[in-house]
Amino acid sequence: MKNPWKQINLSDYENHMKLDSVYQLQVLNEMMKEQFEAYDIETIMILGVAGGNGLQHIEKEKIKKVYGVDVNEDFLEECGERYLNLGETLETICVDLLNETGKLPYAELLIANLLVEYIGYDCFQRVVKTVNPKYISCIIQINEGESFVSDSPYIHAFDCLDEVHHQMEEKPLISSMDEINYRMLQTSERVLPNGKKLVRIDFGK
Repeated sequence: MKNPWKQINLSDYENHMKLDSVYQLQVLNEMMKEQFEAYDIETIMILGVAGGNGLQHIEKEKIKKVYGVDVNEDFLEECGERYLNLGETLETICVDLLNETGKLPYAELLIANLLVEYIGYDCFQRVVKTVNPKYISCIIQINEGESFVSDSPYIHAFDCLDEVHHQMEEKPLISSMDEINYRMLQTSERVLPNGKKLVRIDFGK
């Protein structure tokens, strides 16, 4: 099965995410700054980096390497063009996490924002075992209604995601990380305009 994220247009994705009624792009940007600053690390891997939202907060004096991972080559090309200022600090990696986890290098901090929803807990465990990070920081979306995609003029651009989406809950994610010896370090949440909320959960060895 072809990964449906390869069919998504970046402008549709970002325009949907930044609508005032959705407001996820803006909130994620703020939360990512907090993720980058939370631990004393020099290498970061961002799964599902898309167009690079949040990368403007990377401090090259502190962070030596950022791996931006995505399945969509067009996303990664745009990400690289937007953040040419990061130079060799930013390295993009095109990988389908469902099938190619072995291609991932080591990073001290693994960031997975709105990503576990699309690969599931078991696959995420395999990714974590491959990367072997000191810390993991996940942001998951908790839905109040039935739809995981907020209503917007762009909603039908995401119809193809139904086949790979997994409903997220905090306890199963915590349990799945506990199974591979990562303990929860902290959690926080931000409520979105449409009643959904973003929950950040960090783990460490």
